[in-house]
Amino acid sequence: MTAPAAPPSLRRQLAWRLALGLLAAWLAAVAGAGLVIRHRIDRIFDAALQETAERILPLAIMEIEATRLGHADRRPRADEGERHDDDEDHDEDDHDAPRTVRRLPQAAPHPEALSYVLRDRRGRMLIRSHDADPADFDPTASQGMSVSRDSRLYTRSTEGGGYTIQAVEPLSVRREALRATLGAMLLPLALAIPLALAGIRLILRRSLRPVDRLSAELGRRGAQDLSPIPAGALPAELVPIREAANRLFGRMSRALEAERGFSANAAHELRTPIAATLAQTQRLVREAPQGPLRDRALTVEAELKRMARLAEKLLQLARVEGGGVLADAPSDLAPVLAAVLADLGRDLPPGRILASLPDAPVMSHLDPDVFGVLARNLIENALRHGTPGTAVEVALTARAVLRVANDCPLLPPETLARLTTRFERAGSRAFGSGLGLTIVAAVAQVLGTELRMTSPRPGSAGGIVSEIALKAEDQD
Repeated sequence: MTAPAAPPSLRRQLAWRLALGLLAAWLAAVAGAGLVIRHRIDRIFDAALQETAERILPLAIMEIEATRLGHADRRPRADEGERHDDDEDHDEDDHDAPRTVRRLPQAAPHPEALSYVLRDRRGRMLIRSHDADPADFDPTASQGMSVSRDSRLYTRSTEGGGYTIQAVEPLSVRREALRATLGAMLLPLALAIPLALAGIRLILRRSLRPVDRLSAELGRRGAQDLSPIPAGALPAELVPIREAANRLFGRMSRALEAERGFSANAAHELRTPIAATLAQTQRLVREAPQGPLRDRALTVEAELKRMARLAEKLLQLARVEGGGVLADAPSDLAPVLAAVLADLGRDLPPGRILASLPDAPVMSHLDPDVFGVLARNLIENALRHGTPGTAVEVALTARAVLRVANDCPLLPPETLARLTTRFERAGSRAFGSGLGLTIVAAVAQVLGTELRMTSPRPGSAGGIVSEIALKAEDQD
């Protein structure tokens, strides 16, 4: 059978949820900032692209015009008319335009983030930057900003449409700028999250100290401690818990006191009349002749003896549940057990009880009288409900563990779990009150231990072994 899973830690849950919430908020802020930054980058880069193209346009036109004038000055005058006649079918711009695409001089080799071309009204390329790829430019693009392939394109024409400049910038430049900006924002996150976790843990540890104190106060209490939780510096959220717990402790204490008082008073008040009635009944048995009257007197005597034992058990249970179990100073339990065994053995045949006691003292803070009651009940239960004629083994270890074993039919776990219930006999027809194991279990509860019962006995098909550690948890 697997052990139940440990309950979740409130401190750990709060720490992780706060850390994850902080991380989610930071990532959401970075995502929002990324959208804003992307919009701003597009505006800035578009403005720079437009400004660059409009500054290059007049310079490129001046370069074309200077080239045209230089070409005209070098042309022979005699051929002017003939050339004019040959080109009369061409328009003026076509006559004066240069026949090759010019590239502006390159100062030094460098990667070009922005490239441009200059075209005439017919779309012929006149000038282009040294690294310009014609495939990146769309001659049919409208004026202003547009997208060509994976680039941002700006188109601007002069008045009349004689010249058109197109400047293009790869979108990868903008993406790289956005990635660099977001990376600079996310980099501190790698350091901030561990620091935030440490800070959250420290804050939670300090904030949850009242919860730890309240938990420790309740954990230190024994099962019989129903005193109110003392008032302390608790936050407002924990005050209702303390007050509700104190009210519950008060009701339970009053109910237990009433139950113990009733059991003790009833048993005490019954002892005298039961003893007197038993004495008169025993006298009647001696004086009555053989016959129905004597038989009825014997039956009454047996029932009165059972009532006397029941009253005694109730008094023992009331004392145990009242908390008078531990003594101020430790005492040796071995002589007490020896006295109990000697008392029980007077009415038993030899070999009915097999005892094993240590030579060294067995010291415990358990009250000797309570231990005597406990041992007697445990041994009497084994004698009464065990297989008739078989031996009962009783052992006390040096570590103050009392173990009692007896033969009996195999008992299933559900039956073992019911044996410590009041007036439970687990189907046995043996004569008894049904309170013996209840008293033993009550002592174990006060000691902070438990009465462990296992069936079958080791190496046997049946039987039962009962054992209880007799030292309180806070004793060595």
